[in-house]
Amino acid sequence: MTLDGAPTLAPPDPLPDLGDPRVPPRRLPAGLRAGERRSALRPLPAIVALVAEDLARAEVELARQLRAAVPAVGEINAYLAGAGGKRLRPLLTALGARAAGFAPADPEALPRLMCVGELVHLGSLLHDDVVDDGQERRGQPAAHRLWGNPASILSGDFCLGRAVWLAASTGGHRAVLELGHTAAAMAEGEVMQLLQAGRLDLDLATYFDIIDRKSAGLIAWCAAAGAWAAGEVATAEALARYGREVGIAFQISDDVLDYTGEKRVTGKRRGRDLEEGKPTLPLLLAMERVPDLRERLARGAPSPERVPALIDEVAASGALEDALAVARGRVEDGLAALDGVPASPWRDALRDLAFHLVERVR
Repeated sequence: MTLDGAPTLAPPDPLPDLGDPRVPPRRLPAGLRAGERRSALRPLPAIVALVAEDLARAEVELARQLRAAVPAVGEINAYLAGAGGKRLRPLLTALGARAAGFAPADPEALPRLMCVGELVHLGSLLHDDVVDDGQERRGQPAAHRLWGNPASILSGDFCLGRAVWLAASTGGHRAVLELGHTAAAMAEGEVMQLLQAGRLDLDLATYFDIIDRKSAGLIAWCAAAGAWAAGEVATAEALARYGREVGIAFQISDDVLDYTGEKRVTGKRRGRDLEEGKPTLPLLLAMERVPDLRERLARGAPSPERVPALIDEVAASGALEDALAVARGRVEDGLAALDGVPASPWRDALRDLAFHLVERVR
């Protein structure tokens, strides 16, 4: 516990450092940094260091905001938040706010604003695990397995309520208005995904619509929140466009990691999306290329024993690299939007962070 009674959270999982010399450099997208090696990018620790004090304050504030008058609510929320997480959303909020010149008199205003996106994210995870009957989250049993579905859902509602209150009190009318739109779109995206579960004939337009609503919209809000709070409307619009494109790219890379990644990176076992029949971009591309793959999967969910061979088929089709190429293209679009943000070290950090979020795929 902290001195003021807020629960102490585990340190967030570090974003993977892609500057490891043992990792072969991946060619970056054509355009701003065409052909440069990974070593040309600012290392992730250097990006985090630009707003390290803000992040430390936000972590304390997050623990405070997770407390509740009903002890079980605070326990559930602290259980999930304490399991780790990359704290990507607070990082984006801090960098975007600093790039927009958000400098309130109250030193705690920015840390509170940084908690908004993380609280929405935590609430959505509590809800998603109930909806999907998820058994594990961040390497530990999902909260609903310990406290039950009703308490987990209502604790998620608590997180969302706290997020709205913080957005209104620190970000102003426009920030909370945009947050309302974002939260509604997230719910729509989740319902769309549920309705499309197992639909192996899903079209790409619907896939992108789902991840835009379910994931990218909140990333966009986090990037632009500080600019809205500062009254910098044009800068906010540019940061929101950046965040949306990078958010889509981040989700695509996450989908690729289901085929290539380790549990410590993704928080779930390799091939889980494939087992559940989730029509993500790599699978949609592979089914257009691998003879009878769609028909085989339509017969039923693959057994765990079959998953490795199916992963190999998807990889051999070139679908993973082509999905990453799509993600890199969205990053390029996001970087173009940053041209509408005043030059600063924080804007440069946002540029480099966008590459890291995609190039974390080994």
